[in-house]
Amino acid sequence: MAEYKLEITRGKMFFAGTFDRILVTLLGSDGQSEKTDLNNWGVDFMTGKTVTYTIKTISSLGKLLLVKLEKGPRFFLPEREWFCSKIVVTTPEGETLLFPCYRWLCNHEKMELRGGKAMKAFEDEHPLLIEHRKNELASKKSHFQWASINERLPSHNTFATSSVPAEVRMSVSRISESKKALYSGVLELKMKGMLGCEESWQSMEDMKRIIWTRKTKISEYVSEHWKEDDFYGSQFLNGLNPCLIRRCSELPPNFPVTEEMVKPFLEKDSSLNNDMKKGNIFLYDQKRLSGIPGKLYHGEKLSVPAPLCLLYLNPEKKLLPIAIQVHQQPSKENPIFLPSDSETDWLLAKIFVTNTNMMTHQAISHLKNTHFVVEPWAISLLRNLSAIHPIYKLLISHFRRILHINAQAREVLLGATGSLSMTSFGLDGTIELMMRTQAELTYTSLCIPDDIRARGLESIPNFYYRDDGLKVWDIIHRFVKGVVEHFYHSDSEVVKDSELQGWMHEIFIRCFLGDKSSGCPEAFQNVEEVVKFITMVIFTVSARHAAVNNGQFDYQAFLPNAPLMLRKPSPRAKGQSGMTTILETLPNIDETVKAAHLLNVLAVDDSDSVRLGSYPEERFQEPEVKQMMKEFQAELSSLSEVIKARNANLVVPYTYLDPSQMDNNIIH
Repeated sequence: MAEYKLEITRGKMFFAGTFDRILVTLLGSDGQSEKTDLNNWGVDFMTGKTVTYTIKTISSLGKLLLVKLEKGPRFFLPEREWFCSKIVVTTPEGETLLFPCYRWLCNHEKMELRGGKAMKAFEDEHPLLIEHRKNELASKKSHFQWASINERLPSHNTFATSSVPAEVRMSVSRISESKKALYSGVLELKMKGMLGCEESWQSMEDMKRIIWTRKTKISEYVSEHWKEDDFYGSQFLNGLNPCLIRRCSELPPNFPVTEEMVKPFLEKDSSLNNDMKKGNIFLYDQKRLSGIPGKLYHGEKLSVPAPLCLLYLNPEKKLLPIAIQVHQQPSKENPIFLPSDSETDWLLAKIFVTNTNMMTHQAISHLKNTHFVVEPWAISLLRNLSAIHPIYKLLISHFRRILHINAQAREVLLGATGSLSMTSFGLDGTIELMMRTQAELTYTSLCIPDDIRARGLESIPNFYYRDDGLKVWDIIHRFVKGVVEHFYHSDSEVVKDSELQGWMHEIFIRCFLGDKSSGCPEAFQNVEEVVKFITMVIFTVSARHAAVNNGQFDYQAFLPNAPLMLRKPSPRAKGQSGMTTILETLPNIDETVKAAHLLNVLAVDDSDSVRLGSYPEERFQEPEVKQMMKEFQAELSSLSEVIKARNANLVVPYTYLDPSQMDNNIIH
């Protein structure tokens, strides 16, 4: 008689337990056990518990290969899903094997789990494992299929929000938290009588009192200092969209800024040409917006700016705007605005620049270049890599919600009345912008060291997104390098790994649309390429997303600092604006409070978030990898202390890439 000890751990989330029957069969190289009903006296399969069972067989099953789980009804009780975290089996020979699961077992479903160390496809030798792996991938490719809202955009999954599979959906607690914030916010705004009010604001001060229940140190600072040029300039580096400006060595021909125009704003005895040579001049150019039609608003098309903004790094190391042209083509009706113009002229010009910054932030930097590019990476992983594959084990926790979140985003953000329909672009203009910028989606643009070099921003001071981001990148890179090199001992192993190559090939086709000019590899040729690509993946889902997501309430809650829509066209001449003009140009009361309410919902704390560096799902049995994870966490913790110490001395702290504040995946 042989005995197998099974320790079964259930999930800690709400409704993870069940009263149903759980049946287990052990499959080994020398046979299999009888199907066993795991039923101890009392309640077995409740939330967050680990229970030990013993399965007896006539003789040893040899090398234990698979654990088969089945679920069925018990007596008259209604069935419900059960979440199994992991199973640890101790064999009669004394070997302890980990069988990771971390999935919901649905009614009458059967599930076979692989255990032991991570294995690449060419390392499987037993026919049962080879067949299991083949069937697993066939099932996953049938289950996770491709769809596209437009052939010029990255592909996505086929699920509606209501039909997202249990294994990739958001937790019940997260959904509940969002609904609570949604309903409480609507109640507050109804109490204030703001919803549905189409009047213009009477003053800027009124906009500071939209939301009673939430304030942050930065949002308060923004509402007091948003007009100041130095704070305005700093947001191009450390605000919501730090990926747009670049060093300017030569003015575009359609931006006829002269020495006389900007000389008063430069250092004494300097000149525009000299400062460009010194690397002190930077350019924000939104030419990609030129010609995109605005949405229909009260029967008329809104004007969509495509501005150019020249910025100067002064001797005090402050980045200041010194010239703005609201549209691409210079003309008498498209003047270049300067800081020496009237206060409202200059403020209005800056608002039009900020408007485009925020629209491209929401549509491109945030939605498309994190959410929508990550989704094909996740789908391809699910379709092409077995759950026992080392890269699957490494990356799956970084993709745990993205399919559900994006299905929701396509319905809520890209719906006919979604939040992106409330921008100056409207929905059609947003899709047009996404298609235009697909060519800008390069491998270089997603790798922060390459992107910083390409934009000439290596030495600009007080650029905390760069400083923190490069350090986070290096820490991730060291961790990934250790893990990948542990499993791939040569470049030839990379080349012959069919699952890894299938993952990369589908990403090249489905995310980068087969565009070789994107610089994305079509296939992996060596270990170094795998390390860099996976570093980029983890950085994107954690740091890059945090940089463009986590400060939304801070910088957008006070709407004049970050308007997504402007109701009036840009001024065609100087000296014709006043504060009333600005208030009539900004969104009305109803439009403003709806935007603020959405930000409030997005800023809700997530009770089941997982910080970067943490891997609560135990998927690796290898002690070497577990040690690498501890070292990864220690490095991130040390960086967090450094960032906190720096922020303590800053008037406006930059917290978004502090590892202690950063999730390991896209959470909303």
